[in-house]
Amino acid sequence: MHWLSLLSYVFGGAFLANAIPHTVSGMMGRPFQSPFAKPHGEGLSTSTVNVLWGFLNVIVGYVLVCRVGDFGLRNTGDVIALGVGALLIALFSARHFGRFHGGNAPERS
Repeated sequence: MHWLSLLSYVFGGAFLANAIPHTVSGMMGRPFQSPFAKPHGEGLSTSTVNVLWGFLNVIVGYVLVCRVGDFGLRNTGDVIALGVGALLIALFSARHFGRFHGGNAPERS
């Protein structure tokens, strides 16, 4: 059942990485996209909603990483699984939110 723990760490890494932009934007008092905005994932949510959403992501990430299996920082497989989850959500977010914030605009020469 070790593969189930690794899958949990992938999702845990995604939740932990997803917490960062929501919490930081909220703490800076800036609106940011969230699942609660209209339209979902495209409209802006208040800074308070983003702080709450970010902290919920931290809690879920903690449960998936620290309460499922026996995650070890010295276990390369565990750390890679967490890193893959974080990288996947980071790449998805860069592509998705880049449409709204100019991150996917082609460079001009």
